[in-house]
Amino acid sequence: MPIQPKPKARKRAPKSTAAGRALLASLNQALAYSRGEHVPGIRVTYVQAERPASIDVRAVRQKLGLSQSRFAARFGFTPATVRNWEQGRTQPDGPARVLLAVIAHHPDAVEDALRRAS
Repeated sequence: MPIQPKPKARKRAPKSTAAGRALLASLNQALAYSRGEHVPGIRVTYVQAERPASIDVRAVRQKLGLSQSRFAARFGFTPATVRNWEQGRTQPDGPARVLLAVIAHHPDAVEDALRRAS
């Protein structure tokens, strides 16, 4: 008895919902806008964000007369992190930026606070 092939399943048309159609329309508008086309009814909001000035970690460290490893140990950083900051591979994030700014102006206060926290 020959083997009968399985009947092919019919492909169903994808269901379309109002939310899905609205989402696709919005995406098409965004693409058109990104290509520089005029898109009627689109609302664009421009926000100006100021980037804080970068901190010169090397200058802060040298002002204190510390090596990278001693600076890192004294203030709770890893030597690799200090090295990456100084070489421009990475930038200090928010909390580290604040700590570095305080270290730059009041290193004794930071050391005192770290001693008391230990």
